[in-house]
Amino acid sequence: MRTLRREKLKVVADTGVPEGRYVLDDQAGFLMRIAMQRHTSIFTSRMIAGLTQTQFAALAKLREVGPCSQNYLGRLIYLDATTIKGVVDRLHLRGFVTALNDPKDRRRRAVALTDRGRQVTEAAMVVAADITAATLGPLTAEEQRQITKLLRKLG
Repeated sequence: MRTLRREKLKVVADTGVPEGRYVLDDQAGFLMRIAMQRHTSIFTSRMIAGLTQTQFAALAKLREVGPCSQNYLGRLIYLDATTIKGVVDRLHLRGFVTALNDPKDRRRRAVALTDRGRQVTEAAMVVAADITAATLGPLTAEEQRQITKLLRKLG
């Protein structure tokens, strides 16, 4: 009887590097970090009102969902309780958010955009669209759709 030999599945793209040799420049995590550094640089240089990526995410999500608990807001933008508290505190100090009585539970307080926060958020969302376009600029329209689809799948 003949013995069947199984070939190993390759996990990384074929780069011409001998099998089993680790090449950092071909690793997905490393490449995503480089892409994120590029995006962060673009974001930081263009975003208005000195907003960080995390602060912008909190404001944009509040505009989308309306007033909500601080913990729920944190879950919506994938932040732990400690981190979202710091973000909300800083946004509150800048007059972008306020705390209201939660209409669904009187024991809780809800985070809500102030009028100033809504104005800044709406202006920042216009800039954010330009930031996304600049980040994805080297890609074709089809590649932009594909990378967005693939990143959603990874998340």
